[in-house]
Amino acid sequence: MMMELEMMMKLGLALLFGMLIGIDRQIKHKQLGLRPSMVICIASCLITIVSNQAFSKFGGPNHPNMDPMRLAAQVVSGVGFIGAGVILRRSNEVISGLTSAALIWSASGLGIAIGAGFYAEAFAGVMLLILAVNVIPMLIKSVGPEALSRHDVGVKIVVEPNYRMTELIQMIEGKDQESLSAKREFKIRYMKLKDLDNQCQLIDLTLSVPDKQYTTEIYYFIKKIDHVQSVEVEQL
Repeated sequence: MMMELEMMMKLGLALLFGMLIGIDRQIKHKQLGLRPSMVICIASCLITIVSNQAFSKFGGPNHPNMDPMRLAAQVVSGVGFIGAGVILRRSNEVISGLTSAALIWSASGLGIAIGAGFYAEAFAGVMLLILAVNVIPMLIKSVGPEALSRHDVGVKIVVEPNYRMTELIQMIEGKDQESLSAKREFKIRYMKLKDLDNQCQLIDLTLSVPDKQYTTEIYYFIKKIDHVQSVEVEQL
């Protein structure tokens, strides 16, 4: 009983420490955010627990050279390649699929734990994984810093030739007088400028916007700006 409580404590600490790392990454707008950090930390802890306990459970004097985790180690490595297949690099240097990849890899840890007979640890691990992916991020967004209640939106704007793009950027960021009255909260995280063949200019932006902000509102707001020919908005 004491050993099981110690293992539960280890898994709980893994959840906590993974959450702290994820909060730091997400506040700084890094790709490895809250969910994948917690998922990887919990699954790594679970696999380590199984690895430590498996030899004492299955080894012994009759099997001095037995290594019950040799095959399990290969499973973890192999599943890692499968998880890499769901990671996508999208526009504006945005990477998606990290949480899915982490969950795929974590599933191998759960399978190893169940296969080795650590049922309580596997059950605790899957419950913590569900909390890490679905519940805790929502709680942190509701009570945590404002930076955690935002998401990224990719915007591509085509403007007329020789248009002063600085004014457009100021309007989007709310730094002009008209935008100040609207109280928008757009923050530009990435910007790329490009000349098109028809002498127009393309502005490629990644905006950090509040979760309550609808993508359609962003589209119509930019579409109404003078000298804007076309707008493309994508929620990242």
